[in-house]
Amino acid sequence: MNQLIECVPNFSEGNDLNIIKQITDQIETVDAVKLLNVDPGKATNRTVVTIVGPPQQVIEAAFRAIKKAAELIDMSKHKGEHPRMGATDVCPLIPIANISMEETAAFAEQLAARVGSELKIPIYLYEAAQKNPSRKNLSIIRAGEYEGFFKKIKQPEWKPDFGPAEFPAHCGATVIGARDFLVAYNVNLNTTSVRRANSVAFDVRENGRKIKNEKGEEVVQPGACKSVKAIGWYIEEYGIAQVSMNLTNISITAVHVAFDECVKSAHARGMRVTGSELVGLIPLKSLTDAGKYFLQKQKRSVGVSEHELIRIAVKSLGLDELSPFKTEERIIEYLLKNKKDARLVNMDLRAFADETASESPAPGGGSIAAYIGSLGVSLGTMVANLSSHKPGWDERWEEFSKWAEQGQHLKDQLLNLVDEDTRAFNYIMNAFGLPKSNDEEKKARTEAIQSATRYATEVPFKVMELCLSSFDVIAAMAETGNPNSVSDAGVGALCARSAVMGAFLNVKINASGLKDKNFVENILLRGQEIQDKAVKFEQNILEVVNRKIAG
Repeated sequence: MNQLIECVPNFSEGNDLNIIKQITDQIETVDAVKLLNVDPGKATNRTVVTIVGPPQQVIEAAFRAIKKAAELIDMSKHKGEHPRMGATDVCPLIPIANISMEETAAFAEQLAARVGSELKIPIYLYEAAQKNPSRKNLSIIRAGEYEGFFKKIKQPEWKPDFGPAEFPAHCGATVIGARDFLVAYNVNLNTTSVRRANSVAFDVRENGRKIKNEKGEEVVQPGACKSVKAIGWYIEEYGIAQVSMNLTNISITAVHVAFDECVKSAHARGMRVTGSELVGLIPLKSLTDAGKYFLQKQKRSVGVSEHELIRIAVKSLGLDELSPFKTEERIIEYLLKNKKDARLVNMDLRAFADETASESPAPGGGSIAAYIGSLGVSLGTMVANLSSHKPGWDERWEEFSKWAEQGQHLKDQLLNLVDEDTRAFNYIMNAFGLPKSNDEEKKARTEAIQSATRYATEVPFKVMELCLSSFDVIAAMAETGNPNSVSDAGVGALCARSAVMGAFLNVKINASGLKDKNFVENILLRGQEIQDKAVKFEQNILEVVNRKIAG
């Protein structure tokens, strides 16, 4: 699974579009990094840029942008309403997919060290990247701003984490760190009263409201949701009041949790939540988690497709009340998708069959094996979902939901391998096409062919492993699932065994071209073990299926 991080650098220029473009042009010179948004503000004289991609490429893009900003922005002449201390004022990294906060913080530190060393810019770490608790908060670090930092940087307690302890007048200093994803999110109310909307906001936000205790002293009564900032306002365009929230740590308070707390508060105060509005982008997991949450409240299986989870989330949260909610424009991972990466699985059934039957060697047996495997586990997943919703089996819905969720996960991985197997074949073809006019080129070509062939061996082996795991789901459904669908579990077992055997043929033919005999011997031995287990699983499942059909 690919790691993704987001980077949201804030540059101290919001009026000169030429300068802004020169900075963002540097970002776009880095492959695999996507520039998602550029938001200049005239009053603040500040531009917020959003980029996403693999960690190493993102910090390279950030470095190039910071370097260009230091060259173009003269902080000695800067004026603006927003607090600032440098040309690149703050540069947070945010974990998006398949990466921990600790790993993200390490990348932030790597970027900070390079900027400090190569560009001679004073760098302060903040949030998760900062080990000193007294220097974690951005507002504390930035206190005094640009004008005050000439003296502040000389104080021992404010020595930069990286770079010189001298404040450069031209570019100032930069704060680099790692923080959680911030979601800007508004909940719609059936009222026009800002006062009523604020009452809900105060109930929900972490800071709550000020009240007087029994002694008449003013104290803070915390709200229901940690890491949530909220206020009520009226939107003339829509003719409604909203609770406007910033969810500063969605791992602590998820979108669906904040929504439900607003629902509870509004109901208690005689109002109703009619829907909600997402401002900006959101990680895929936030919506799939929301979909699972609302399905669980209904005591329904969460083992449904990603598309269905998102649909449930959008409808349950009312994200499409004020305007259409276009997932391809709002979900970060979808914005980064390359349609070519899923060319085969995005075909309809006839087009896929036609492509397979054409004179092109790909898709071949490896891709077909992966697809057969995905169909096999899909049948097991179908039985799990039917069993979860079977009348009279209500007390067992969670049991079957877990099997269905496991099946969906395996299905998605196998579908990814349909295209990956074809890509692996193309890597081999590309390697064979490399030049071989001298000894150095011949050596590089041979190494590339061996590397690509090894990968083309590993992909179908991964198909074998996943299909073997799918027997757990299929076997459980044959034994305990809805008896009316036991034949479907049997067909699933047939598919899974065929997928294992088909993938193993591809492992063997690709391994035959490898020079690393230890690798070949090991993978063929492991492959044979998987195939033997798959055949036994299939036999056992078919015995159960035929016994149940016979009554």
